[in-house]
Amino acid sequence: MPHQRFPKVEVIDMAPHEMRFVLSDTDTSMANTIRRIMIAEVPTLAIDLVEFVENSTVLNDEYIAHRLGLVPLRYQAADSLKGGDCHGAFLPHRECVCYERCPRCSVEFELEVDYDKENAKRPEGERDMPITVTSMDLKSNNECVQPAHFLNEEEADEAQDEGISIVKMGPGQCLRLKAVAYMGIAKEHAKWSPVAVATYRFWPEITINEEQCATLTLEQKHELVDCNADRILELDEVTGKIVEAENAWELATFTEDLQSTQVMMKKRPEDDDFVKCIQSTNRFIFQVESTGTMDADEILMASLRVLKERLGYLAQEVENLRE
Repeated sequence: MPHQRFPKVEVIDMAPHEMRFVLSDTDTSMANTIRRIMIAEVPTLAIDLVEFVENSTVLNDEYIAHRLGLVPLRYQAADSLKGGDCHGAFLPHRECVCYERCPRCSVEFELEVDYDKENAKRPEGERDMPITVTSMDLKSNNECVQPAHFLNEEEADEAQDEGISIVKMGPGQCLRLKAVAYMGIAKEHAKWSPVAVATYRFWPEITINEEQCATLTLEQKHELVDCNADRILELDEVTGKIVEAENAWELATFTEDLQSTQVMMKKRPEDDDFVKCIQSTNRFIFQVESTGTMDADEILMASLRVLKERLGYLAQEVENLRE
């Protein structure tokens, strides 16, 4: 098969809430497809319906409902410690055969906070202060689905509040509501997006022309190394040669100064460059940061699953046309 490619993924570093990886042996169409799927087509859970029983806080119903919709909900299977893909555990609400809603297509949350009752439980010195209603006050009817209060343990240790702040309450105020979460994708609304950041950049290909560099004086070599703010070049103290910095692939973003300095150093305009730094056309550095709904690696795996399903659907449609 002509032009067939076998893309590869190499993980650079990974944490539950973020990861960096290199996608290689493919082109920009595939890289951008994966990026767009991660942003807009990986299904997650988000609050989509809020029924207020009582709201005497300073914020109106619509404002609080909007804030609840943006609280990331984390699906964690009973046999897993990771925030995973909810695709197999829930049905899209519009595809479910239930009358209104059911555990197969929805998750219900209840929130009830009364300032006077909660204030009586607080230490004497804190009773004049307002109470902050947070995501911790949301009680789920599904033990596998809970609000993602913090991205990681470090954030939890440094936080002043117990979770994501929703509203502050004063004396005599009360908030009681029921919220319903459905599975959806960010193409419909951004609250279903599992990522805060999903970007990629081209891998820098740095080529050092040693024959040309040999014509430079030591002073010129130092100037060439120092002219680039990204510090992608180093001068070997032993050999006196210009070499690529160890983490040049990570640093190289702005190389225009390097190009302009080389132009001034050349004896003739048609001479080859001392150093070339170009963008690779088949190697890409991805950075993915989760909102907390899923672990970063699970977002990548879910995006590949969605892509596979879409390609399978397209192949089937083409096959149907042949028939």
